[in-house]
Amino acid sequence: MLSIFKSIPTHMVIGFIYGLIVEQFGWTVYIVLGGFAISCLLTLPPWPMYRRHPLTWQPAVPESQGDVRDKPQENVKKPRKHK
Repeated sequence: MLSIFKSIPTHMVIGFIYGLIVEQFGWTVYIVLGGFAISCLLTLPPWPMYRRHPLTWQPAVPESQGDVRDKPQENVKKPRKHK
């Protein structure tokens, strides 16, 4: 039952509780938007601390090989029409 609360971000909980205490919905919105702005500021820019150990990605697959799912199947039997 408490696993539902693990998916709610902390800044939303703090904003809701503070807005409930002061009985102002506007403060709830301000705190939630402030938490969103802080989380965006910390995660979106390419900070040097995140770029020290970059991930090694798999090499790209050449387009000449293509994907089997993209091509139409030639050996599929067509349904027979009844007369």
